[in-house]
Amino acid sequence: MAAREEVAALGAIYNGDFHLLAESESEEITFQIHTICEHHAKKIQLNVTFQLSPDYPSCLPDISICSDQLTRKQCCDLKQSLLQYAETLLTQPMVYELMMQLQQKIEGAVEQVTGDKVNESDNSQQQCNADEAVWVALVHLDHMRAKAKYIKSIEKWTSDLRLGGRLMFMGKLILILLQGERKAIKDYLVLQKTSKVDVDSSGKRCKEKMISVLCEEKLQAGQLRLTRFAVKEFTSGAELHQEFEALGLSGLYDKFVRF
Repeated sequence: MAAREEVAALGAIYNGDFHLLAESESEEITFQIHTICEHHAKKIQLNVTFQLSPDYPSCLPDISICSDQLTRKQCCDLKQSLLQYAETLLTQPMVYELMMQLQQKIEGAVEQVTGDKVNESDNSQQQCNADEAVWVALVHLDHMRAKAKYIKSIEKWTSDLRLGGRLMFMGKLILILLQGERKAIKDYLVLQKTSKVDVDSSGKRCKEKMISVLCEEKLQAGQLRLTRFAVKEFTSGAELHQEFEALGLSGLYDKFVRF
């Protein structure tokens, strides 16, 4: 309820620059704010996406920052600085405070741009390293017989490997969305394939043999970076599509999931 009131207030404050992307019955809310940050005579346009979980504001929101005028690394640095600041604001409404903090932090990001012609090769290397840092994988499972135990295993693996993402159920469809370092995703897939995580038709423990890795690719600008792992159930393909759309992953849905 408190999160909905905060979102309503943000909609009034930012008016036409506020866009509600998704709102579920579980009280998870995703929205985007378009803002212009000024540094001297330079204006930087930013799209900032927030996803608030049912536990917000007792936990950090997921944040994504996108700008055509900043590099991917600069956007990532801004996001990390906001998340650090958000840790000091836990248990209280924080989105407006984070937007105000963004105005201050943009100055450091813009200062980095001023020397980009001189340090073009260095910045290119930094950009490459940043792109390598966050990957996204989409995995399909055929079934889960020991569902509760299986879910606990997935939650433990993602926590140990510091992976964000979603375990998504829609009817018989089971998808796992993973985000994090590429090595961590590879390690997760090894655990998924080699651990006795489910049971067979006779009730004996068995390894996962019916898993399909639909894609592995770098997280792109405009796609929401998930800092936590959550289990979600959907009642229709439309709801599932809405979740992918809110995460900026409509392309993955259209290519690998669409019914």
